[in-house]
Amino acid sequence: MAGGEPRPVGVGDDAALPLPWLREPLAQALRLQRWHALLVHAVQDMGQFELALVLAQALLCEQPAHAPCGRCGACRLVRQRAHPDLRIVVPEALRVQLDWLVEDDPLLRSGTKPSREIKIEQVREAIEWTQRSAGSARGRVLVIHPAGAINPTAANALLKTLEEPPGLLRIAMAGGDPERLLPTLRSRMQRLRLRAPDTAAALAWLDAQGVPQAARVLGVAGGSPPAALALHRAGFDQAALDALPRAVSRGDAQLLLDQPVPLVVDLLRRLAHDAMAQAAGAAPLFFDAVRMPAAAPLAALAQWERELLRVARDADHAWHAPLLVEALVTNGARCWSAAAAAAPRGGDHSLHSAG
Repeated sequence: MAGGEPRPVGVGDDAALPLPWLREPLAQALRLQRWHALLVHAVQDMGQFELALVLAQALLCEQPAHAPCGRCGACRLVRQRAHPDLRIVVPEALRVQLDWLVEDDPLLRSGTKPSREIKIEQVREAIEWTQRSAGSARGRVLVIHPAGAINPTAANALLKTLEEPPGLLRIAMAGGDPERLLPTLRSRMQRLRLRAPDTAAALAWLDAQGVPQAARVLGVAGGSPPAALALHRAGFDQAALDALPRAVSRGDAQLLLDQPVPLVVDLLRRLAHDAMAQAAGAAPLFFDAVRMPAAAPLAALAQWERELLRVARDADHAWHAPLLVEALVTNGARCWSAAAAAAPRGGDHSLHSAG
């Protein structure tokens, strides 16, 4: 989920949908009556997790229809995450982000960094839960998010349950690119792809959330309204996003300092993508072409993009965030500077010094 507060499930039919463009995908999922494991996926955050939660509520609702009623006892328990026939498995880091911590939660006492992975212990506990008897004739629902956070050992432990789910168990997973999952995992699930809402609908939703002049932030977010809202809440308005490409090309990291490392890396990867497209003679996808700096050498940009990808994959490393951001921006600026590109790599701006 892209930053910000968790969006609660509302009450009554359309109000139960936290994002309006989920209406048709929810109806489609409910029409697929025979599925026992469903992967809700999109290229980026389009509300996969929200849809999985609303789908679970609809499956457990005492008055099932095209959406959960929001009024019955089952719907109330789902909204409180207290329904005995609903289990939600997310990484520790997401539990902290959503403030899904209970009194005396081990995460409140632990001095270690919350894991971004879904661990084998979590999956084993969920499997044991699925083998108990359901409390109602509606069966049970297991929600897992994000699917890509399941480590290989945990994924292998889940295979038998996906192949032969006990009783009336339904498993709803939410995630990104299915091809990044183990083939044995994705082959056992039906898929439901979420697409971005049309621009007018996305801008209308963002306007209702208090995001003015949202076209630029929506473009940089790749058409994802939740991601655009997260950017807005992080302080990136149109002016900041217009200024960012040329600021990075000059080695100026001021706009990115004090921001979460994953958000910074995501923005820089989008800029690297657009710069490589520009170097290849194509139009930028995310940033305004008029605001882009002059073309840089494609080989240098590709090397910078690989560096950004390595940092993105190592998000749990204990980086010193300000030094890391400065290093990433400085190394990006070298792509636009022939003199700096010819200078020896490393030095004060190496990533080793940022750790």
